Amino acid sequence: MPELPEVETVRRGLLPAMEGKAILSAQVNRPDLRWPLPDRMAERLTGARVDALRRRSKYILADLSTGETLLIHLGMSGRMLISGAMPGVFHHDHPAPQKHDHVVLEMEGGARVTFNDARRFGAMDLMATATAEAHPLLSVLGPEPLGNAFDTAYLQARLAGRRTPVKAALLDQHLIAGLGNIYVCEVLFRAGLHPATQTGDLTPAQVAGLVPIIREVLAEAIEAGGSSLKDYRQADGELGYFQHSFRVYDRAGQPCPTAGCTGTVTRIVQSGRSSFFCPVCQR
Repeated sequence: MPELPEVETVRRGLLPAMEGKAILSAQVNRPDLRWPLPDRMAERLTGARVDALRRRSKYILADLSTGETLLIHLGMSGRMLISGAMPGVFHHDHPAPQKHDHVVLEMEGGARVTFNDARRFGAMDLMATATAEAHPLLSVLGPEPLGNAFDTAYLQARLAGRRTPVKAALLDQHLIAGLGNIYVCEVLFRAGLHPATQTGDLTPAQVAGLVPIIREVLAEAIEAGGSSLKDYRQADGELGYFQHSFRVYDRAGQPCPTAGCTGTVTRIVQSGRSSFFCPVCQR
């Protein structure tokens, strides 16, 4: 599933086509994705201007001139793809309609934005912008890891007294919004922490060290356009490149990349998810 860097990359790719532009027409080709789509969705989108295009955790939020916000979640295989003319950016001819093109937005300026999702685990919803943060999918989220509310004091307070593996804690969307399996594996490697380490056993210095490392890993991944492993593509159809910078994720059996380390990257399963780490560097 796309994590924060992939969703942020898609959002940035969509900006030239959507922000400040009107939706000239909306085509909704099915009644549901993961959940039912909003009533009269095409009608409510058509004619609306996208005043702002922002991200919350793994969700893209398009604030509309109608006072509603369009929530977009890519799910496992969803893609927001742009075709057509965008002066000064790129021009991709409109492709022939595809089987899994579920929502198509014709934008002012000539761009077409298509939500394609073969597995239909993605989602879209419309909600009042004024109360968007109260939406059930958003109200439970922790702070953004790249935002000011996420700092050492916050993380130390939230981890204090908890007895849970640090890997599970960092994946908890109630604690930190947007982190997923790939980037938590990479964070813990750089922090020198075994994924099964209990949060209650972390020293204050180790907790404090996690904050800049989380920011560093996410910033590098965004700069690389995210990670393309299976379905993920940027809005212009290009692949992300951060997968070429993985130090441990999906590298089981390979030598640890730390200079001088004799360890081998190991895979274990925690709560049904693969954790990759170096048992020598991460204790």
